[in-house]
Amino acid sequence: MNNPDKYGRSLHAPISLGTTSDDRFMPKNFLKAFAEMNSLVLTEKLDGQNNCFKKNGVFARSHAAITAHPWDKPMRERWELIKNDLGTLEIFGENMFAEHSIAYKNLESYYYVFAVREGDRWLSWEEVKFYANMLDFPVVPEIPIKTTLKDYYKEGLDESIQLAGWLKENLGMTWEESVNTPGLLGGYDPTTGVDSSEGFVIRNSGSYVKDDGIVPVASNEFNNLFKLVREGHVKTDEHWTKNWKEASLVDYEKYNWHGYKYLSNEKR
Repeated sequence: MNNPDKYGRSLHAPISLGTTSDDRFMPKNFLKAFAEMNSLVLTEKLDGQNNCFKKNGVFARSHAAITAHPWDKPMRERWELIKNDLGTLEIFGENMFAEHSIAYKNLESYYYVFAVREGDRWLSWEEVKFYANMLDFPVVPEIPIKTTLKDYYKEGLDESIQLAGWLKENLGMTWEESVNTPGLLGGYDPTTGVDSSEGFVIRNSGSYVKDDGIVPVASNEFNNLFKLVREGHVKTDEHWTKNWKEASLVDYEKYNWHGYKYLSNEKR
């Protein structure tokens, strides 16, 4: 049975490359539904761990129990500082404390907000930014949309070609070329040093419920957002959990959460 509290499944666009056998794609004609939305938000997808702050604790993707991974320790410490301010809000974001398959040179925080839920409603992007700022968190990097999908979309044409063209119009290059750049936070492959970013998330800028019928998806899947992920995206495994490495922030003095510098793993 699906846990109603956990973050839903975000579906891939048909042109997404970094999929696995258990990933699912947006259904046919999804792009028309997104073109008919009032406005969209285009964000860089970060390579971290989905963590949720709510009044009774910090949770990883499953909300069955409070998360207890060693790389979640700063999240639990931060929760102690903000728990009384959360009320009915649930703050979802990327935990960047541990390096995954992409490392970042320009992290300003160990946590980047990408969504806020209240009850069964996912709040608008403006509300997400408002609450993230109130709690002193950044949001995931937003990429300005110069050409709206509403203006670009032509009914009857191949939607994958149109999506790729619309992304190129706004990124200044193909999305496949873009994921081979450092993105907006200085991403790179920590094993080779080669520039890299994970992909993109496109969401409805307004508020919505997870499966409100705009696009036919399963009850545990979002139909107001979708993603594209680079080819060769590596997910964490048992080896990673034993050998994970702490990420670095650009400016510890400015961005640390407790008024002191985090010590390296060796000095803790």
